[in-house]
Amino acid sequence: MITALISTKALLLLSGLAAGLLAGVLGIGGGVLLVPLLVGFGYPPVQAVGTSTLGILIIAFGGTLQNLRSGYLRLNSILMLGLPSIVTAQLGAFCASQVWEPLLLGSFGLLLWATIYLVDLRKRLTRLPGGSKMQPTRNPLFARLTTGSLSGFLAGFFGVGGGVVLVPLQIWLVGESMKVAIQTSLGVIMITALSALVGHAIANNVLLTEGLLVGIGGFLGAQISTRFLPKLPEQIVSRLFRSMLALLSIYVFWQAWQLMNAA
Repeated sequence: MITALISTKALLLLSGLAAGLLAGVLGIGGGVLLVPLLVGFGYPPVQAVGTSTLGILIIAFGGTLQNLRSGYLRLNSILMLGLPSIVTAQLGAFCASQVWEPLLLGSFGLLLWATIYLVDLRKRLTRLPGGSKMQPTRNPLFARLTTGSLSGFLAGFFGVGGGVVLVPLQIWLVGESMKVAIQTSLGVIMITALSALVGHAIANNVLLTEGLLVGIGGFLGAQISTRFLPKLPEQIVSRLFRSMLALLSIYVFWQAWQLMNAA
């Protein structure tokens, strides 16, 4: 019994570590990895989503802290993207508590496939003439409000940081460079995760111990990745990430099928 408990805690720490490594390299919160793993550990989907928000908050704090030390943060951009997400994250958390759990898991599987596309989109954006920077939309304020609002809803509903849309949309709509988009993304994720965490905590969807364990592991991973892993070829990182998402989506769809048959 004690051995099994220690093993579970170690696995949670390792899960958070992996999520933190992804956070620093790709500018995401890591929930696309944490939620399926928590479901695999036997937690109900809505608790996996709620608990993931606590882990993401700690992970994003770790990455943002390192970016702050390096002088990479742009507070104005973070606030313009993060403030609208506070409201939509609450809406997403409420909807996640109301939706049928097999549907929640199935939707998460679709999100994983959408993430694969968005990672590929980000790769194509970096190949634009003149580098990875596009011309901003004619209404950059509206673009930031839209991007932040969408990321907030994803954070609340799926237990992810919202970075899967924050990075490509900052490049595509706002006209940010890849580097700035990733660094800004982690700061915004802190705001979206905090708002989503409050919503899920009110609904009793957050497991404190598990959330802290994945968060601590993620904090360490984010410290490592923001310092060293960006030096790795992005092609290798994105291929590994997309392969992992494809496998996780199959697992999530299978779990959703199992829940649906058991209902």
